[in-house]
Amino acid sequence: MTPAELSRTVVRAVRSAVDEGVLRVVVPDDVKVERPRPGGGGDYASAVALKLAAASGLAPRAVAEALRGYLAGAPGVARVDITGPGFLNFTLAEGPAAHDELVRRVLALGPRYGHGDSLAGQHTSFAPVDEPRALAVTSVVVALLRSQGATAEITPYGSERIHVLPAHLPGVGPDAARWAYLRAAAHDRPAPAAELLAQRDSNPYFRVRYAYTRTRALTRNAHDLGFTSAPGDLGLPGSAPGDTELPEAIRRAPGRAPGDLGLPGSAPGNPGAPEATHRAPGRAPGDLGLPETAPGDTSTPRTPDTAAPLLTRLTDHPDVLLRAARLAAPDRVARQLEAVADALLDFQHCVLPLGDEKPLAAHRARLALAEAAGAVLAGGLSLFGIRVPEYL
Repeated sequence: MTPAELSRTVVRAVRSAVDEGVLRVVVPDDVKVERPRPGGGGDYASAVALKLAAASGLAPRAVAEALRGYLAGAPGVARVDITGPGFLNFTLAEGPAAHDELVRRVLALGPRYGHGDSLAGQHTSFAPVDEPRALAVTSVVVALLRSQGATAEITPYGSERIHVLPAHLPGVGPDAARWAYLRAAAHDRPAPAAELLAQRDSNPYFRVRYAYTRTRALTRNAHDLGFTSAPGDLGLPGSAPGDTELPEAIRRAPGRAPGDLGLPGSAPGNPGAPEATHRAPGRAPGDLGLPETAPGDTSTPRTPDTAAPLLTRLTDHPDVLLRAARLAAPDRVARQLEAVADALLDFQHCVLPLGDEKPLAAHRARLALAEAAGAVLAGGLSLFGIRVPEYL
């Protein structure tokens, strides 16, 4: 269940409570759900009970108790708790079935995953602008609004303007310049040209596009091995929260040295691979982001993450797009794409069979998850008006 779907579930619960006379309030069009803050619990939380309390004439906790009765047992919701003065905390249904459903949804919608109708009926007209960065940001905000069902346009009669710190980046290409304009918050200065052109993992623009090309490479490599993707059980302990170890067959293939994952650039002496392209930001050269893979360390690598962070990012994607549209903040989408890219690059090593391991149903499921991540990356880059590369 995505945050947007959970929001609609809460709205339906409020409507049911009003229809049955339990609450006497105006049913909100939308309810904000977000990750729990300190003191909360579960996967998501909402302060809807606190916001409805004054109009209902009840204490916030009483409103929360009333709503919990309508939310308990809702599809996709495993548990509803109340914390503090009346915050609703939701624990979502987990397990292979929930992951399977998420991946199927993403693959079915492709780059349009996260688009919806939450802003249907809203109309915004923006005034034309000439400054390069303001034009890029305004055009993407229009695309974001339309992706959420709103009507938006740039017209000579428009009254809305988006104010950004002016910038001009000649000589880096239109795609790189657009990324720089959109990645920085409106009041921040975009990254300099030298950073945009660097093909290393400290460059988010490179990292996002490289992660997408890795999803395409995984699909091609799987085809060469005789299998295709199919959502299902990932077969990874790490796909469930709290598990910290990968199966031995996935951690290291027979005959490969510790740290050699059999991917381009992971073996010594491969000068054609971009520098440290499988690493997340801040990691030293040669560090692939797996604990216990420091030079000279011969112990078996372990990872606490596997699929869980990637599944979380995919679940949150619709809510990120909606909030970015409401706040006219494309930089939120850029940061989401970076997070998806990092999670994918950490997960990719688990997708294909290693050594003499035969392709299993779990490999098909992992490939489906990687392809779903690719769809999200492609959709985000397309919203930005940036070409989606097949190779890099």
